[in-house]
Amino acid sequence: MDHDEARARLLDAAERLFYERGIQAVGMDEIRTASAVPLKRLYQYFPSKSHLVEEYLRRRDERWRSALADYASRHGATPRERLLAVFDWLHAWFAEPGFRGCAFINAYGELGATSDAVAVTTREHKDAVRAFVAGLVGELHPAEPEPLTAQVMLLMDGAITTASLSGDPSAARHARAAAETLLAAVRP
Repeated sequence: MDHDEARARLLDAAERLFYERGIQAVGMDEIRTASAVPLKRLYQYFPSKSHLVEEYLRRRDERWRSALADYASRHGATPRERLLAVFDWLHAWFAEPGFRGCAFINAYGELGATSDAVAVTTREHKDAVRAFVAGLVGELHPAEPEPLTAQVMLLMDGAITTASLSGDPSAARHARAAAETLLAAVRP
């Protein structure tokens, strides 16, 4: 197995196990077993578990934001439709088997107080999502996008947390309805 394949297998295993069970509950030996990559090689790529956690979060960030942006662009002809499509994408994500909420909030809850890397990576993810939402909001409300951006972010994070805790994907539908109300109240 070449370098890229081994690294991908390690990150795939880490993502699945960390997301399913939590970061602290999963040891490096379990990741080695799940990935079928020798432990020595695992430590060549990731000298510590914290390095693996940080890379897992960065990789998840890129894929998550890319999937969200792609969905919004494909399912919205207008800025309003693209913004509301965010909530439709969230609904589909919430309905996936194994949905356990936001990997970043989960990681921050576990390690944010003790790991600067997890805290920074979580903030960077949330900042990047906020920038994406701000871009959509800015197309609708260019004069003053910040208040609406903050409100949409609260709806998104609230829906993610509610769906995670309740196991009910309809939290995204409720957040979408609230976003529609907000959009109706805003004058461009």
